[in-house]
Amino acid sequence: MFSTALKQNGKFQNPVRTGVGDPSMIFKLLPLYLTNKAETFPRQPLGPFVTDARVFAIPPASGLRVTWFGHSSTLLEIDGLRLLIDPVWDDRAGPVRWAGPKRFFAPTLPLDQLPAIDAVLISHDHFDHLGKATIQRLSKLATLAQSRWITSLGVGALLAKFGVNTHKIIELDWTQTASIAEGACVVTSLPARHFSGRSLFNRFETLWASFAIKGKHHAVYYGADSGWWDGFAEIGATYGPFDLTMLEIGAFHELWKDIHMGPDGAAQAYAALGGPERAGLLMPIHWGLFNLALHGWRQPIERLTELASQSRWPLFAPEPGQPTEVAEVQSNWWRS
Repeated sequence: MFSTALKQNGKFQNPVRTGVGDPSMIFKLLPLYLTNKAETFPRQPLGPFVTDARVFAIPPASGLRVTWFGHSSTLLEIDGLRLLIDPVWDDRAGPVRWAGPKRFFAPTLPLDQLPAIDAVLISHDHFDHLGKATIQRLSKLATLAQSRWITSLGVGALLAKFGVNTHKIIELDWTQTASIAEGACVVTSLPARHFSGRSLFNRFETLWASFAIKGKHHAVYYGADSGWWDGFAEIGATYGPFDLTMLEIGAFHELWKDIHMGPDGAAQAYAALGGPERAGLLMPIHWGLFNLALHGWRQPIERLTELASQSRWPLFAPEPGQPTEVAEVQSNWWRS
């Protein structure tokens, strides 16, 4: 069984031995970037994608609806509650507003048009999962006045620095839970194979996690950022079954395969979680919004689509910004 996260010399440890690279990796990467011919940023503008906020006034008929805003930013409506996951409305995924990976398309919905949110989930402190400007804006919105902020150990200080009321923040160690709306939904922090830090000098000082989210009638697994590891089988057996499984497919490369699994690793993880019988629908996340690797921007979803077709797995891949009931959906928006 899983345990809480271990620390060594003040640094959180991965559940299995993991390499994340060091500054010397730049000497391996630079030639690859200089010779790369892949379409890492869309040559033609994408969208515009627009979210009709009026949809949120009508509860999902199934009790489970997802609005994917690109990358990992997601609004999950589950059994009458709304959870905003890893929101990044920032123009760039980086420490400053004038540099760093730029969004492929504009936010589909202004933050002040979000419906009332019951909880905000932040898996870890990387820029593409925790946007400073986004958190600063969300912390001031009336629609989030009653929200709980659920995150990993150590990340609460960053949220508070960006304006979130400390009394609303819940930090979780692996295997710990947080209750929303008096138990109507329970969020469990689970291990992931990744790392943390917003610079080269503070890696591993805060924790990273995936989440099992269980409402009264539905359950969702949010895999966040993770390389492949054999813990997925235990997650599926212990915390499943799930109606929907969200797994990362983008920003991968052989040089950092320990911390980003890509589409092939996601397929392996989905199978280990139990496939369609225990993991439900497979939803690809962590792609389609930022250029964070050397592969073409469409490559992750095209490869996952191929793998899912071969295994006859049901995909849930809605168009960005479209509130979508959880059923087998593949919009193919990236091919337009």
